Amino acid sequence: MFKKIFFQSIFLNFFFTKEILAAESGGMPQLNPEFWVSQIFWLTLTFGILYVVLSKLILPKISSNLELRKSQIQENIEAADKQREESENKLKEFEEIILKNKLEAKNIFKLSREKALKDINSKREILEKQIDDELKKAEQEINELKKTAPEKINKIAIETSSEILKNLIGTEVNSSSISAIVEDLYKKHGTKYYGN
Repeated sequence: MFKKIFFQSIFLNFFFTKEILAAESGGMPQLNPEFWVSQIFWLTLTFGILYVVLSKLILPKISSNLELRKSQIQENIEAADKQREESENKLKEFEEIILKNKLEAKNIFKLSREKALKDINSKREILEKQIDDELKKAEQEINELKKTAPEKINKIAIETSSEILKNLIGTEVNSSSISAIVEDLYKKHGTKYYGN
């Protein structure tokens, strides 16, 4: 590859040298030494004006634009860094607030649960006490019924027996004899039914 480039440069060199010599003999004014002074003058004048225009007008504008863009980019980077720091601080604050609210919610839930359990236990105790009271009252009523039931049953048995005998015989029977018979039966079989 290097050889190829080398041979191409030799060929182009030879070709341009041949063209320059042909132009000199043909009368090209750029290659004629007579005109070199004027060409150098105009070349110096043209490039001097170009240099002045570039250095005084165009390059300062380009330079100021580059500085302005550089300062804007720097300001944007600083603003972005500042916003990033603020965002990170806000994010930390929000995380702390969320954590604090979670702890408060747990505490509130725990207190509510304890209060609910306390209320349930107190209501259960009240309910158990009421049930015990009702059971005691019911037991007392049952005991009272057990005590009074034989007398009532005896009374009903006497009345019913006297009515039945009255209907069978047609006359009234002495209630004292019927009550004696009922009391005798009660003494024999009453303990079986009333537990006395």
